Amino acid sequence: MLKIGCHLSSAKGFLHMGQEALSIGANTFQFFTRNPRGSKAKELDLQDVEAYRALAREKGIRTIVAHAPYTLNACSADEHVREFARQTLRDDLQRLEYLPEALYNFHPGSHVGQGTERGIELIAEQLNQILTPTLHTTVLLETMAGKGSEVGGCFEELAAIIERVELKEKLGVCLDTCHVYDAGYDIVNHLDDVLAEFDCTIGLERLRAVHVNDSKNPFGSHKDRHEKIGKGFLGLEALRRVVHHPLLSELPFCLETPNELPGYAEEIALLREESAIGQAGSL
Repeated sequence: MLKIGCHLSSAKGFLHMGQEALSIGANTFQFFTRNPRGSKAKELDLQDVEAYRALAREKGIRTIVAHAPYTLNACSADEHVREFARQTLRDDLQRLEYLPEALYNFHPGSHVGQGTERGIELIAEQLNQILTPTLHTTVLLETMAGKGSEVGGCFEELAAIIERVELKEKLGVCLDTCHVYDAGYDIVNHLDDVLAEFDCTIGLERLRAVHVNDSKNPFGSHKDRHEKIGKGFLGLEALRRVVHHPLLSELPFCLETPNELPGYAEEIALLREESAIGQAGSL
């Protein structure tokens, strides 16, 4: 069964998020571990977590995705910023031990003038400090659009991070459709080729989740502005080919489009349809 959902607010707790997801036809979802622009996480309500997990078992919600705050920058030139990232990553992963079915996604960061190689070294250093053999959560590096000094705008940079991490089995990748298209990977006309390149560079076994977003900007723009499904430069049929591709169809797909719940419900229904797709993965 296609696992597709959207980004939900965690303000009212996990049980509420699970109920909201089900109400719009979703069977997975993504949430921020704390305020996306802040630093403090609210206290974890273990009764709420257990109530959610009971609902998830009953209704078939399996893998969900936790998202780190945007303020996290593991390769900043500022040691204080890197320390915040380190503390946040460690705290989030400790809390996620109560949700062993969750994946943890974060933006690799921006090297802010230090150079990509130094950025890669700092990100790997942080991961080596926080990953432990007993950790249940898989940590995902997100593919980025390559704007400014972002690290992760090409598959080779993500592979270089993974190569430097000791506990590689704890790492995966989340592919964002808007980001990779803006970064110069043509998933509209050459999806199979892009997946083959990903497999050769990183390995498809590391691809663990997908953010499904249209883009407000054209191919290769390096701008990272999400658009509603079918309203941007990727288009509905290209995104349908992504979610129904035989190499991807078992992954959790999370919408991050500029929408409220009714809009997410419409997009989930649209993406579930396989009509007019043709052969999955090719044009």
